[in-house]
Amino acid sequence: MLIGGQYGSEGKGNIVAHIAGEYDLLVRVGGPNAGHKVFAEPEPEKYFHLPSGTRRAPGAKLLLGPGAVINVPKLLAEVAEHGVTAERLVIDGQAALINEDDITEESERFSNISSTGQGVGLASARKLTGRSDYKAGVARFLAKDCPELKPCVGNARDTLSDAIVSGHRILLEGTQGSSLSLHHGEYPHVTTRDTTVAGCLSDAGIAPSNVRRVVMVCRTYPIRVGGPSGPMSYEVSLDEIHRRSGIPLDELQVTETTTTTRRSRRIAEFDWVQFRDFVQLNGPTDIALTFADYLHVDNKKAFRFDQLSSDTIRFVEELERVSGRPVSLISTDFRWRNVIDRRSW
Repeated sequence: MLIGGQYGSEGKGNIVAHIAGEYDLLVRVGGPNAGHKVFAEPEPEKYFHLPSGTRRAPGAKLLLGPGAVINVPKLLAEVAEHGVTAERLVIDGQAALINEDDITEESERFSNISSTGQGVGLASARKLTGRSDYKAGVARFLAKDCPELKPCVGNARDTLSDAIVSGHRILLEGTQGSSLSLHHGEYPHVTTRDTTVAGCLSDAGIAPSNVRRVVMVCRTYPIRVGGPSGPMSYEVSLDEIHRRSGIPLDELQVTETTTTTRRSRRIAEFDWVQFRDFVQLNGPTDIALTFADYLHVDNKKAFRFDQLSSDTIRFVEELERVSGRPVSLISTDFRWRNVIDRRSW
């Protein structure tokens, strides 16, 4: 499984796209408040519900777990855009549905914590608090109640069990980042679910004993969405990163805009305390480092570890020393062949 070790936008989609072809079943949890981007030409691919490896692994089945939260029109548009068939996609019937009122109310009520306003929180809350209405038959707000989704609705446990018994390889893709966890982030500047390994496994319906590898993805410079989105240690400006890295400022400004809401991001120095804490909480077996080019623009030209700048190599060595885990994947740019693969698995 793969999760974010910071505040989200760690470049998880790019890492997933690199390894997705090795897997038979791709699983995603969370909702459309997190957009994952994958390099493609002429335009990048964007995924708000579907796994980021949807096109990179065309032979893999796709599963949205029971903890997923779905904007039906947005999902249907995404399915059509990427040419996904009903035979390929399974949506657990217990996944929650977002309605227009959720989006409107969330946009109005939660702007003071820089919520994306996609309705995910209120849909999740209704799943918690609306059980009596559902029992009484006056509310229908699960995927199994939606006629448009009926061709894809199934049972995640059955799909996962069949894959495990068949010896198939499964990739679970978390969304957002561990520091946004409802329980482990800095409340109230958190999302509405547990974004750690434990939470993602629960949302998908996978037993911890079935997990072989946990990859925690971290950026060289963590980000948060712009506005009153919560505390960050040692914020820096894009001008400063431009000065340090040599990357053109206009390129940085385009990159540091959120996929879902198109807002500018806040950016900060790498937080070693945050890194240590979430290594402890998530127990990853491997670290994936992204945005290595922010340490030096010449890293964009690196296709092997020894081609990285000397400062970058020292940074990777320090990550391994602090975490006790190997940095197995290093993203150097957003293009083809942009991941240095050091895996031993």
